[in-house]
Amino acid sequence: MTNRICLTLLHPLQSALTYLWTGVNFLACQLFALAAAFWFRLYLSPHHANPLVRHAVATLLGIAFLIFCFGWYSAHILTVVVANYLIIVNADINNVHRYAMATAMGYLTVCQVSRAYIFNYGILSTDFSGPLMIVTQKITTLAFQLHDGTYKTSEQLTPEQKLQAIKSYGFSLQTAVCQKLLICLGCMLFFLIVTRNLPITFNVDPHFVAHAPFLTRLTYAFFSIQAARPKFYFAWTLADAVNNAAGYGFLGIDEHGKASWDLICNLNIVGIETATSFKTFIDNWNIRTGIWLKTVCYDRAPKHQLPLTFVLSALWHGVYPGYYFTFITAIPITIAARAIRKYIRHYFLGSRGVKMGYDILTWAATQLAICYTVMPFLLLAVDSTLVYYRSMYFHVHILSILAAIALHPKHKPRNPSAATHTLPSSSPSSTPPSPSAQCQLKVHSNNNGKLH
Repeated sequence: MTNRICLTLLHPLQSALTYLWTGVNFLACQLFALAAAFWFRLYLSPHHANPLVRHAVATLLGIAFLIFCFGWYSAHILTVVVANYLIIVNADINNVHRYAMATAMGYLTVCQVSRAYIFNYGILSTDFSGPLMIVTQKITTLAFQLHDGTYKTSEQLTPEQKLQAIKSYGFSLQTAVCQKLLICLGCMLFFLIVTRNLPITFNVDPHFVAHAPFLTRLTYAFFSIQAARPKFYFAWTLADAVNNAAGYGFLGIDEHGKASWDLICNLNIVGIETATSFKTFIDNWNIRTGIWLKTVCYDRAPKHQLPLTFVLSALWHGVYPGYYFTFITAIPITIAARAIRKYIRHYFLGSRGVKMGYDILTWAATQLAICYTVMPFLLLAVDSTLVYYRSMYFHVHILSILAAIALHPKHKPRNPSAATHTLPSSSPSSTPPSPSAQCQLKVHSNNNGKLH
């Protein structure tokens, strides 16, 4: 009886320690990787070691980190890597990208289904699916690039697909690493002080939904979503710092003569927080995933590029219903945002004051639309998502669909004067900037490239 009472009393502590241990495990691995990256750059540079040694050490370290963090689940990641390696080596070059995509996405989907419906449904934790998702991006991108380079002719490729050159670099990276580590520290403090006090689940709390006014619910949703971002900022920025410490990620010298180490950055925090369009927000969030989606789907789909890209993104993320609510909701919002920019924005460019007012209005609309769209992504379940949507009266769905219909070209012909104000990127056929330019130039306007 005494043992049972002790176990009952200690159960909350055990649950808390288990949750914390998952985060500590991840953080310890990242910090060790940071130290190993400096060692790798200093003692295994191309001047001190041949490529075989460098690749072998990097591979062994990667496998060790996988086993340390995920135990036997790391076998899933190694399995899909080995399988796709065999496909790339042995498959017909005409179909290698199709085989690799089907294998990687198929295996990822099976793992996501197992994770969602067999193990811990609705519980967000650091598990093997995260690195498996990243590996899926890398190996499928490699297969597509191999297909482009060895099968297609130069005339069949876009300028971006032709860009495969590797640039030389120097080692002026200490400042970049330190800056990114300071950002990580700030994000960690924000998470501990603010994020934990604004839980996402409170948005669907029955008492809160039933008694709080609409504006109160909308305000809490806005701030809770804002507070949820720093944990993503922390993880992506720390990973970027680790790569930089190893000597990877050098982009070149910018227009001010400063070295840029953002070649493989995955987000642009300033661009996210100041985005004045849905498109700009997406372009600066999870950049590498956006580039992958654009490379394997958006640029290659013969039609319906936008919905197909969003569906692939949802499938890649997993099988939780909330993911599909998020990405399907994003489709009419994106169409409406494109139409508003194309047919309305040029009326507000006459003076600086009017444009500033327009920018402030579109910033607020964008952040609220993002809040509404990504809430199901964090809630995960159908019931919670529907509770939230009902509490918001489905207002973003309704407004975006009405705007898309009202501004459809069949209903509203384009104003010829708009051509003088709308940049080429407003056209679905325009060519986006190179992926690296998103990080190098830090351009946060609404005019960059296609939607990923």
